[in-house]
Amino acid sequence: MQYQNRYKYSDQTLNQESILRDRERERERERRIKHCVVAMEGGVSVKSNTQCSALQLQQQQSPPRPIPLIKIIIVASIAAGIQFGWALQLSLLTPYVQLLGIPHTWAAYIWLCGPISGMLVQPIVGYYSDRCTSRFGRRRPFIAAGVAFVCIAVFLIGYAADLGHRFGDSSNKNPKPRAIAVFVIGFWILDVANNMLQGPCRAFLADLSGNNQRKTRTANAFYSFFMAVGNVLGYAAGSYTHLHNLFPFTRTHACDIYCSNLKSCFFLSIILLIVLATLALATVREVPPEQGNADDEEEIDESGGKAQPVSVPVPFFGEISQALKELPRPMWILLLVTCLNWIAWFPFLLFDTDWMGREVYGGKVGEGRMYDRGVRAGALGLMLNSVVLGFTSLAVELLARRAGGVKRLWGCVNILLAVCLIMTVWVTKKAESSRQFTAAGTLLPPKSGVKAGALTLFAVLGVPLSVTYSIPFALASIFSQKSGSGQGLSLGVLNLAIVIPQMVVSVLSGPWDALFGGGNLPAFVVGAISAAASAILALTMLPSPPPDALSTIVSAAH
Repeated sequence: MQYQNRYKYSDQTLNQESILRDRERERERERRIKHCVVAMEGGVSVKSNTQCSALQLQQQQSPPRPIPLIKIIIVASIAAGIQFGWALQLSLLTPYVQLLGIPHTWAAYIWLCGPISGMLVQPIVGYYSDRCTSRFGRRRPFIAAGVAFVCIAVFLIGYAADLGHRFGDSSNKNPKPRAIAVFVIGFWILDVANNMLQGPCRAFLADLSGNNQRKTRTANAFYSFFMAVGNVLGYAAGSYTHLHNLFPFTRTHACDIYCSNLKSCFFLSIILLIVLATLALATVREVPPEQGNADDEEEIDESGGKAQPVSVPVPFFGEISQALKELPRPMWILLLVTCLNWIAWFPFLLFDTDWMGREVYGGKVGEGRMYDRGVRAGALGLMLNSVVLGFTSLAVELLARRAGGVKRLWGCVNILLAVCLIMTVWVTKKAESSRQFTAAGTLLPPKSGVKAGALTLFAVLGVPLSVTYSIPFALASIFSQKSGSGQGLSLGVLNLAIVIPQMVVSVLSGPWDALFGGGNLPAFVVGAISAAASAILALTMLPSPPPDALSTIVSAAH
């Protein structure tokens, strides 16, 4: 019995010693692997005596931990803050610049800063965010800088009239040149800042999603949803006339109720953007780029030599030029369809609220209150547009399958866009033929049927807009994966097909409208023709994507 106890005790001791030896070997193996990986990441040569085998490195490179869904939602929510500001720009700033004294014919030139900054800033930011080596991450520094510039720009835009008055503008005369100068500077900064935000936010979501298509679909669905939320908030704020009561200090001698409401709306937008961006930057860590991508510049010489360069970074404009030269034919067709699509969209997005104030309500800038009422009604229409946009963006996958494919869906909604733009002519003629006045000659609002028809057009246009905000960007992402380009660069190339038509419309729409009496309808008619051409090209020339890419395409968002 005593012998058995001794034998049992000896066996337990041997087992414990064996476990300790195994643990020590495991720790030693992990130390060697860690040494190899650190050396490789730091560009230090890895010598043969470190015994770093490919098997060890493969064992060390375990599958990354899945990103929690809540973090993807937090990053996607930044879209609400960005889109809040965009909605205010689209609904309130065109009437505002006319109140400062800029004629309608020249108002479109102010919007040139948007496409110009988009053409330069977004590709450059995308390029350098792909290659950023900051300890704060690749995307987060650009997002933080964009938020800071938005705050500066909003202050300049909101206080343009006050600063112009302080610098010598008369409050009773138009134009106000000093206020206009301050406004233009702030507007340019705001467009640059918005472009600094959009690209990195998209790329951040792509980084978090990795190669998981289901996670990509979820991330893009939430991004589209929060875009709609931002639109609804922005247009609702623009249509409400008493927001200045929340910020009494916004009403000044040089800034009337409309101006103070504009200030209040922008204050709310930057508060929302700061809160959402701070939450995302503070709680979500970036996923490091995969090893072996196009951005790697060195490889390790395992024989003990120095690190050998694999590739040398190409300057930005050189890489953009090279990317354009190497574009496959389907990508060129995509750029052409996108270009025509945005020629159709931009006149309406630029002058929609002005159309409601001028053509539908019959008001004049600075004369009476009918124009302001029309602008607020236009903001209500844009809010309805955003609600439809939000719901439709969640159903794009189903719509694409019912339509028989992505290209058919895009072609069909472009036909719908053309019909809606033509219908603006009919609504305008009905409004003009049914004008009502009081006994004193005061203009009354349009009949309920005319107003309902105009608001219906706003709402229906949310359907093609949801497709415009999704399919082109997802197709560009698929082509970038095939060519090995970064997400930021691919979005930059596609962005050229968006900003160039915007520049053309900004330059030509004012003189074109002036040829026909100064209204908005001539530009809308050109947009309808362009939408029809875009539909024909999408249906006949745009290649269908691979079947396995359909689920990714139909869930992406702008």
